[in-house]
Amino acid sequence: MAKQFNIPRSYRSDIIGQIKKRRSAEDSRKEQLHGTVVDLGPVVFHIARFFGFCYGVENAIEIAYRALEENPGKRIFLLSEMIHNPHVNSDLVSRGVRFLQTAEGDQLIPFAELRADDVVIIPAFGTTREMFEALKALGINPQSYNATCPFVEKVWKRGKQLAQQGYSIVIHGKHTHEETRATFSHIQIDGPSVVVRDKEETERLTQYIRAELPLEQFSIDFAGRYSANFDPAYHLTRMGVVNQTTMLAEETREISLMVRDALAVRFGAEVVGEHYADTRDTLCYATSENQRAMKGLLQEEADLAVIVGGYNSSNTSHLVELCEGKLPAFYVKDADEIVSADEIRHLDLATKRVVSSRGWLPTQREKVHILISAGASCPDAMVESVISKISSLYPSSLGLSQAVGG
Repeated sequence: MAKQFNIPRSYRSDIIGQIKKRRSAEDSRKEQLHGTVVDLGPVVFHIARFFGFCYGVENAIEIAYRALEENPGKRIFLLSEMIHNPHVNSDLVSRGVRFLQTAEGDQLIPFAELRADDVVIIPAFGTTREMFEALKALGINPQSYNATCPFVEKVWKRGKQLAQQGYSIVIHGKHTHEETRATFSHIQIDGPSVVVRDKEETERLTQYIRAELPLEQFSIDFAGRYSANFDPAYHLTRMGVVNQTTMLAEETREISLMVRDALAVRFGAEVVGEHYADTRDTLCYATSENQRAMKGLLQEEADLAVIVGGYNSSNTSHLVELCEGKLPAFYVKDADEIVSADEIRHLDLATKRVVSSRGWLPTQREKVHILISAGASCPDAMVESVISKISSLYPSSLGLSQAVGG
């Protein structure tokens, strides 16, 4: 049986929970990727098979609220955002938790102000080795409330194993993201590593692997994204790929193949196994499941998609990317972004700005079909509120609990 976490009731939804429970009972092998159809009359929702809080997020939330419960009267700090969801972070702040840093690593409260009896919570993304040591030097035990996702730690361990086997590590991730910064820090102590954001940067890297570019240019092309001990003349000969767990799973696989193929060109396909490490086991199950479910959902006929999640959530943004070019997709952080049947506020991934769109909801059709999914840091209660807000724009629609049978 899957572990049950103790998270605030306000984050849960009986209706969404009922949908997930039914689907799990019907499909215990997790093979069915079609959406759950909720027909409210004039509007029909197709809800993704997998979405919302993952194991690592629920684990982090449980740890954060336990820290509050176990330390009345103490000063409690979060190293940075617990997860990439503004409502969860705001609720923790309302209960007295203070942030030491921004998600980008900018200092908000000087470490010099910390005392040994303070509580510091490590967020789900983990943190760097240097940060762990800095907290220990202040007399603070960073392991007391360490909410690092187990799947993030799995990537660190796998990277260490590869490094000890003589491989250099390619990290697929955004080099400024908290998780990638942490992974980079933990891996580089054991072996050389370099960060690539996407296939375009990987293609540049493979040119060096195939010895097509002068090695002196490497430090310019990958400035700030390779470890101090990285020697391209030596460390581009045996390689393995690990990932920031919230990236597109399919893109990580493609990047791995690009690295493998480049090594095969340089050293020969018959001996590529001596130069390339298979690292498919570092992909996060939740990221992979949510993305597979989004792809399954996109096979269904629909007018538009609404994806719910924090605007700085990497895994949510990738769900939106999967929709691009297939149908209109609106990335909203909560139900308040749905202003009316005519107007919606949403994040534009291209500009990274919140914009307003008009005429987003085709209310004149007899039935409107809407795909619904959410990021791994989005509470089920927020998904329910988005569905309810949209359905309220259709006065003749059934109630959500009535349609689900709750």
